[in-house]
Amino acid sequence: MTEIDAQHLADRYMAQWTEPDTAGRRAAIEGLWAENGTHILRPPVEIREIAEELGFAHTTLEARGYDAIESRVARSHEQFVEKKGFTFRRCTDAMRLHGVVRFGWETVDATGEVVGGGSEILVLDDDGRIETDYMFPGA
Repeated sequence: MTEIDAQHLADRYMAQWTEPDTAGRRAAIEGLWAENGTHILRPPVEIREIAEELGFAHTTLEARGYDAIESRVARSHEQFVEKKGFTFRRCTDAMRLHGVVRFGWETVDATGEVVGGGSEILVLDDDGRIETDYMFPGA
């Protein structure tokens, strides 16, 4: 596997979510992700409760491939960065074990107050690109 600095990878990963330029965001995604990479999100409790009411026992949200990941990141940017003024930052040291990187992150408002966060588990391919991203908001 390509040598990867876990801290640098985590920082690049967090930066894609706050990149304001559409072309810059796409370039960041293509630089970070494998072509058929998958972003898997454990949905917030409100979504899980609605799914349970509809008869779904387990729910995950997935985006696969550059276009779907770009759409996911763009929607998050619009909702949290543009509309609410939040930013995201890595809050714990990223750790790598073979082809897996784990780190925590925070959502920060315009005053610098931490208002949320979560954790990531990134599974990398042999080129050091993200093959699968398991996101746990609120973790």
